[in-house]
Amino acid sequence: MPRGDKSSYTNKQKRKAEHIEEGYEKRGVSEKESERRAWATVNKETGGGNKSGSGRGVKDTNVAAKKGGRIGGPRGGEAAASRPAAARSRSAKKAAATRKRKVAARSSARKTARSGTRKTARPGARKTARRK
Repeated sequence: MPRGDKSSYTNKQKRKAEHIEEGYEKRGVSEKESERRAWATVNKETGGGNKSGSGRGVKDTNVAAKKGGRIGGPRGGEAAASRPAAARSRSAKKAAATRKRKVAARSSARKTARSGTRKTARPGARKTARRK
């Protein structure tokens, strides 16, 4: 099989590569480079051609399809940036107070849970310590 032969790829892999390639071309990437990137993405997600017997049943990953960088994509935060600084500051203070309140509630819940379990679990431990 010559290098670059795509016969071992499934129809779904070929469709996926075509779709990815079109996306790159829309963004202004050259045809040759977009094809190279598309097949690299398909190989990363599916582990290469899947038609041979040993490759069947291998789960695909979605690593390459996940959005990187900041949450919301490259334009994330536009809505917040258009709000006045006072409103953003108010929101930040409110969020900080909520986090502080929740942390305090969690730590007090842990303390009560810990003190409650010790009373029931410790008596047997004390007896064994005395026997030694």
